[in-house]
Amino acid sequence: MLGLEEVYVMDLVIAISILTALALVTVLALLIRNVARSGKNLPVTSEWIDDLSIERYRPMLRMLDAGDIEFLRSQPGFTPEMATKLRIQRTQMFRGYLRSLESDFGRVCSAMKLVMLYSKHDRSDLAGIMFQQQIRFATGMLSVQFRLALYRWGLCNVDVTSLIKLFDGMRVELRTLVPSSMSMSA
Repeated sequence: MLGLEEVYVMDLVIAISILTALALVTVLALLIRNVARSGKNLPVTSEWIDDLSIERYRPMLRMLDAGDIEFLRSQPGFTPEMATKLRIQRTQMFRGYLRSLESDFGRVCSAMKLVMLYSKHDRSDLAGIMFQQQIRFATGMLSVQFRLALYRWGLCNVDVTSLIKLFDGMRVELRTLVPSSMSMSA
């Protein structure tokens, strides 16, 4: 026979288990709803894809170039505060570009998911590649964010070439999936 204390503990465990399960179901439902919404406003057309050019991100390749600060140091009246101010300003601008790049990458991935969803053919191979690219992009973003924090203090350089190449690769892949005559608004 169970004592009153054991019954209380079992009731508490059951109650916590039920609350945890309800919380997980709620979170899962919200995630599914957000994923379903994320692609609703994507006009998956060849023109939309062509507008997602990497040209808008080319300034990132030179924005944090150490040569600008070296030039500034060679000028009369240079102070270390000037270099710090320039690094802070460039870091802020660079973060804006990073947010846009991350957003565009996410939009391309969402569009690819839509194309796969409406495809008449099983594209599990593409889903696997896309998942790998998303992981690579996420880890690349973490690395760039970390290096950007160090750059702000003058401790290292930042290279976004690999992130831009990942974005362009996904954009090109999406472009091959959407024929130029296709116009699909989801």
